Amino acid sequence: MAQKTALITGAARGIGFGIARQLAEDGYDLAVMDIMDKKEVQDKIQKLQEQSIQVLYFQGDLSKPEDRKKFCQKVVQNYKRIDVLVNNAGVAPRERNDVLEMTEESFDFVMDINLKGTFFLTQRVANLMLKQVKQDGETAGDDNSFKPRIINIASISSYTSSPSRGEYCISKAGVSMITKLFADRLAEEGINVYEIRPGIIYTDMTSGVKDKYDKLIAEGITPIQRWGQPEDIAKAVSAFCSGKFDFSTGEVINVDGGFHLRRL
Repeated sequence: MAQKTALITGAARGIGFGIARQLAEDGYDLAVMDIMDKKEVQDKIQKLQEQSIQVLYFQGDLSKPEDRKKFCQKVVQNYKRIDVLVNNAGVAPRERNDVLEMTEESFDFVMDINLKGTFFLTQRVANLMLKQVKQDGETAGDDNSFKPRIINIASISSYTSSPSRGEYCISKAGVSMITKLFADRLAEEGINVYEIRPGIIYTDMTSGVKDKYDKLIAEGITPIQRWGQPEDIAKAVSAFCSGKFDFSTGEVINVDGGFHLRRL
């Protein structure tokens, strides 16, 4: 079969780009969907191509059904297969407001991308994977080597309350349920679904609150007292793609410096 291919949303920068670099090193051809203009990220694409892999960049809005459809069509046309989907794209509210003041506009903006877009892209890709599983099984028999995986990048906000950005917390709690639903439904089809919950990771999204988190980290909010880096998330994605978790599905890895321990 052709070269293995990974789809990654929101991979033009931050955690997504770290994941893309790792999977490029692991030998995957990449298909990247991001809202940013290709000219703005050309240097990032070139860095990925230095790993001697192909990179398909698709500028699109995850919240738009037509963009999701076109992205998948281009991937199938170019690569003929999808081995991994990494649902990484996500946004924070444009303004942090108390839940008593949150607007419907802000709620819809965050949910349409983080939750609705993620769900329906996963649905579309899962159906494409199912077709490939069936086709490969018919040709390979018991030696079927095609084992697609879906990996959702959720957050410690899946279970942690932040009343000043409630729409983000709700969206990430929803992503965690997406993991459970698709893991349950796809297990019998040979498609495993996993989840990674990043903690305090240094990216463009968190750079505006650096001083706040510097202080919290110094005070011990996480047992491992440092910022997380995109590479920390990328390593967990690589582990899920390695085949070493083939008897696990719906599994969650916390990459959060130990935040989930909830220590006193």
